Amino acid sequence: MPKRVDHTQRRIEIAEALIRVSGRRGLHAVGMRDVAAEADVSLRLVQYYFETKEKLLIFGLQLLAEKFGERVAARVTAAEADPSPRATVEALLMAALPTDEESRTFHLLYTSYAVLAVTDEALAAQPFVRDPDAAEEALTKLLRQAEGEGLLSPGANPRLEAVTLLAMSAGLGTSVLVGQRGPEAAAEVLHHQLDRIFQESGHSSRM
Repeated sequence: MPKRVDHTQRRIEIAEALIRVSGRRGLHAVGMRDVAAEADVSLRLVQYYFETKEKLLIFGLQLLAEKFGERVAARVTAAEADPSPRATVEALLMAALPTDEESRTFHLLYTSYAVLAVTDEALAAQPFVRDPDAAEEALTKLLRQAEGEGLLSPGANPRLEAVTLLAMSAGLGTSVLVGQRGPEAAAEVLHHQLDRIFQESGHSSRM
């Protein structure tokens, strides 16, 4: 009796190969043949499941988003010992910093996808490319909660602070990738900004 193939799992394995090899070589330098070699399958099999590189990129984009969501959820759960709005904000921002191999790959590929999306309508239409809006809303909501609890510094504007934090996080992530500063130095900058936004009672967990 022929072995039954789990097609969903096979697609995931191929997309994970795309993420691994792109993390090492850069998304722009990777073709379907490279992905096939990384996944230890034939090029024909990759083409069978995805037909074109664009379809493979889109599926890889979705998988990357899921993995990042899991990473954020894990950090937020770890911060539950200190369930303050600041601890949650810090967990969200720190999850995006390239402090280890997994987050480095995420930041590198997300940036690459964003650049490709500028000239590729199919990629630009993907929800993950528009997720900065969702992240901005989530951070704004947390900061408004903190404001309601009297934890924000006088004059702090939740919406503007959310935009500032996300822009800073993205810029710091890139600076770590190119070797301008280390992960600890980048985290220190984020903590300094949070110290400015939150009053002393909204203390940091320094994750």
